[in-house]
Amino acid sequence: MTRGTLWGVGLGPGDPELVTVKAARVIGAADVVAYHCARHGRSIARSVAEPYLRPGQLEERLMYPVTTETTDHPGGYEGAIADFYELSAKRLAEHLDAGRDVVVLCEGDPFFYGSYMYMHERLADRYEAHVVPGVTSVSAASAALGRPLVQRDEVLTVLPGTLPAPELARRLADTDAAAVLKLGRTFGAVRDALTEAGRLDEAVYVERVTWRAERVESMSDVDPETVPYFSLAVLASPAYAARTSGAAAPAPAAGAGEPRGGGEVVVVGLGPAGPRWLTPEAEAALAEAEHLVGYGPYLAKVPQRAGQRRHASGNRVEAERAAEALELARSGAKVAVVSSGDPGVFAMASAVLEQAERPPWAEVPVRVLPGVTAAQAAAARIGAPLGHDYCVLSLSDRLKPWEVVERRLVAAAEADLVVAVYNPASRSRTTQLGRAREVLLRHRAPDTPVVVARDVGGPEESVRVSTLGELDPAGVDMRCLLIIGSSRTRVRTRPDGGSVVWTPRRYD
Repeated sequence: MTRGTLWGVGLGPGDPELVTVKAARVIGAADVVAYHCARHGRSIARSVAEPYLRPGQLEERLMYPVTTETTDHPGGYEGAIADFYELSAKRLAEHLDAGRDVVVLCEGDPFFYGSYMYMHERLADRYEAHVVPGVTSVSAASAALGRPLVQRDEVLTVLPGTLPAPELARRLADTDAAAVLKLGRTFGAVRDALTEAGRLDEAVYVERVTWRAERVESMSDVDPETVPYFSLAVLASPAYAARTSGAAAPAPAAGAGEPRGGGEVVVVGLGPAGPRWLTPEAEAALAEAEHLVGYGPYLAKVPQRAGQRRHASGNRVEAERAAEALELARSGAKVAVVSSGDPGVFAMASAVLEQAERPPWAEVPVRVLPGVTAAQAAAARIGAPLGHDYCVLSLSDRLKPWEVVERRLVAAAEADLVVAVYNPASRSRTTQLGRAREVLLRHRAPDTPVVVARDVGGPEESVRVSTLGELDPAGVDMRCLLIIGSSRTRVRTRPDGGSVVWTPRRYD
């Protein structure tokens, strides 16, 4: 017998007229129509699809054993739900094995926080399966507001309200526009996160969008006791809001507009471990800033403060990041640019100062605040390998030719300097460390101590001691820093079996 076909059908946000033509056709042709419901037995999905059902179809009501209440299941809530999905999949599999086509109804879109996906992951590897997309609540909310979610280069972030409030606040501050779903009991925490991110006044609450009971109002005006699960918070396009309200856009394009006094850029070194090694001066500058600019993972180390806006970017756009910070400061804002370690060591200080030489930003004040360097942190973890003269060198040849790197390695080796090596390897740079090792071995003994420090101060910290002759480049990545000893560097074994590495200050 030919097996049936599984269909996940998106119904849109609730208005039966927003069901797509294809979804209506597939629903009407199915042998079996399945839908989820709570223990009261009513199904929103079925009510939306009802105009497209036909007499004689089999219906499978997949009733959740638990929604928000407690359960005595030995595996708790997660265990009860997992068992429910397994049982539901077996029920649908019986129909598919009998040759019946099965439609699983799903509000919104099946793969956008949809209930269908749990059936798909359990059945799609055994049966032919198709998904019919649906209009999402996010799109419907945008239409109900009459505002675009995003335009041009703006970024939209979709978040579940179940995230911890600090994480919600960080992400809401990082993005241009956002939609926060799954409110209900999370409403209070979501509103707190919007307040913490300084964006509560922008947020609009949308409830039961496209339903007869649709409700739209300012997030700050909503009574938390009245919020159902089928609601969301929306931060629409800031550029559109600025144009229609007459307000200034939050981040004007570089060189646009007239400068306003009072702004400045402070380039802050976070140290390699975030708050634990942050100086009081740097902490104060971060607290005073109205805007934080930086590489996303570094910004994540800074606690969210009420009213601050975050501007996260990738790791290879230093010039653009610096220009954005200077332009914000030019418009009168206090801006902190964050760097890991010390901002003046292979980091953002030089990038900001380089851009600050350009005419649009020549009058913008720039300050640089120091931080603990990765080399200092790694050295302290293992002893004092930097106790005598040393040099700091990056193996990255992305911004300088490899010939320059090699010439400096030779000079450091001939001068018998300890070498702190930054950027030893990356996914695209896999040969440089091996070549550097060969250069150093022409001038250093194979038993020269080498410290390989990874993620110092972080959750994956490891510090080990090797030798130049035994160093395996394959065990080194971008998160590592190497300290290669001089001819005077010593290694001592501690009573606990660990190692201490130091370079004597005396040069006999």
